[in-house]
Amino acid sequence: MEDGVLKEGFLVKRGHIVHNWKARWFILRQNTLVYYKLEGGRRVTPPKGRILLDGCTITCPCLEYENRPLIIKLKTRTSTEYFLEACSREDRDAWAFEITGAIHAGQPGKVQQLHILKNSFKLPPHISLHRIVDKMHDSSTGIRSSPNMEQGSTYKKTFLGSSLVDWLISNSFAANRLEAVTLASMLMEENFLRPVGVRSLGAVRSGDLAEQFLDDSTALYTFAESYKKMSPKEEMSLGTVELSGMVVKQGYLAKQGHKRKNWKVRRFVLRKDPAFLHYYDPSKEENRPVGGFSLRGSLVSALEDNGVPTGVKGNVQGNLFKVITKDDTHYYIQASSKAERAEWIEAIKKLT
Repeated sequence: MEDGVLKEGFLVKRGHIVHNWKARWFILRQNTLVYYKLEGGRRVTPPKGRILLDGCTITCPCLEYENRPLIIKLKTRTSTEYFLEACSREDRDAWAFEITGAIHAGQPGKVQQLHILKNSFKLPPHISLHRIVDKMHDSSTGIRSSPNMEQGSTYKKTFLGSSLVDWLISNSFAANRLEAVTLASMLMEENFLRPVGVRSLGAVRSGDLAEQFLDDSTALYTFAESYKKMSPKEEMSLGTVELSGMVVKQGYLAKQGHKRKNWKVRRFVLRKDPAFLHYYDPSKEENRPVGGFSLRGSLVSALEDNGVPTGVKGNVQGNLFKVITKDDTHYYIQASSKAERAEWIEAIKKLT
């Protein structure tokens, strides 16, 4: 990292005038957050923009966008709002923590408070959110979905906020109601659960973080897959089996296109059982992969850092790796650092 850099990496930013979403390379320093456009695997100078952090307020989690649950919202002293999307809850929280620390750098008491908050509730290491969701789906011991009415409308396959809190405590996933609400909020932020109806949607939109998930017998929730059914066409083209594996790793990487050979930032998700690597367009609202492939029988290797490797178009070099699938399709991918490239190669190799 360059001198004075607290954190750097990809985030997806909402545009100010046209509210489209684009991946940008962000660099956080003590008093500014600078972002760059990327072209051909390189950041374009001068910076595309700069956010002055003095007097900024941060909202995280920010659930103003239903289909983008991993957003950080920054509001500057002049009331300009920035919406930045991370690729995972861990990544979002790491960015929020560092940005908040940079905002309050001159107030040691605030920074200490942050450290206490950061460690206030942690999921026990032997429990994963996927395991909790699997158990919630269990036909005999899981949470029961049923039709529920609210303000004259009937919502199929839903459950009550208070019922989920009861279930999390009774299954020993949480010790008390406050922990259970925190855990339910995590499940909602990670898009496993969705709010349904006026009461629960109103709580999400209110922006009151303590009340995002309601421990309430009038607030309705459902599993994400029940909320938005795939169309028959999507069901046929996108095997639900290949998306059913446990997420092992995810992050933003640049990828070379197959036809036009242009480079674009994609959110990559690595799953096991079955082993697949999918990639998503972060500028799009829908959470559907734009591509992906089975890792069974694949080969993965780092590409040389001196010069442009064979098969790579444009002046793109550094931190590149290649995946060759069983049917001999070549994928050229660029990480943001050598360390990140090594992590991805190691994680993929374990599943080939």
